[in-house]
Amino acid sequence: MAARIFLAQPLVAATTIALPKAQSRHLQVLRLQPGDALVLFNDEDGLEWPADIVRIDRQMVEVRVGVARAVERELSVRVTLAFGVPANERMDALVEKATELGVSVIQPLVCERSVVRLAGDRAEARRVHWSAVAASASEQCGRVRIPRVGAPIKLAAWLRGLGPVDAATPVDSGHVDDGAGAGPAEARGGRYVLSFDPSATLPSVSFANRVVATPPPCVILSGPEGGLAPAEEASAVAAGFVRVSLGPRVLRADTAPLVLLAWLGLANVAG
Repeated sequence: MAARIFLAQPLVAATTIALPKAQSRHLQVLRLQPGDALVLFNDEDGLEWPADIVRIDRQMVEVRVGVARAVERELSVRVTLAFGVPANERMDALVEKATELGVSVIQPLVCERSVVRLAGDRAEARRVHWSAVAASASEQCGRVRIPRVGAPIKLAAWLRGLGPVDAATPVDSGHVDDGAGAGPAEARGGRYVLSFDPSATLPSVSFANRVVATPPPCVILSGPEGGLAPAEEASAVAAGFVRVSLGPRVLRADTAPLVLLAWLGLANVAG
């Protein structure tokens, strides 16, 4: 498989460009040589740009850009994952895996039981770092879109900014796809909060295996270590979220949201 490189700049076919220092160093570490192929993408046009290395030295790598090709590796629904930031290195892994699973937006939250509490310059520095982790994961997994990583924000403020649930994309934890391929079964969105409530059940969610012009949003809310406080969960329900469970076992804060993302991805493929 050809190396994939993200470039935050417009790309034009039949042009020769010098890669930035970090990207050049990456290709040097891979021991690539002039004539070797790679793939470029810029997170702007949804395209992949094949390219060939024309010159490589200690300081710089120059590549010749080929003709772009359209690819589609995104979920047919836009998924926002909002969660209490887990401690230590778990956040980096969560951002990486969520990107691989197709998330569109990653929103770190500060919750009542959060161990990690970020604000100001420190919060912005971590957002920049997590954005770089997402970009690297997109390079690896073949996406041409990079998830947007928001700045850490308090849960209450985030909920206030969501607005009402779109009536065109109703929340429903009991939908069953009847195979007709019409209506809600074509592309299903909603708001889901991961809950320890024993009465909550795993939603049955179905998406068509195609891209829709305006896919309905799906928002997943998950707590930090220790979960959401009861009042926080109640606030989420008041904002249109449906309580869902992932089974009888207690999953870590960095595991639970990935399980639901994988569930949505499988529904997307099977739809």
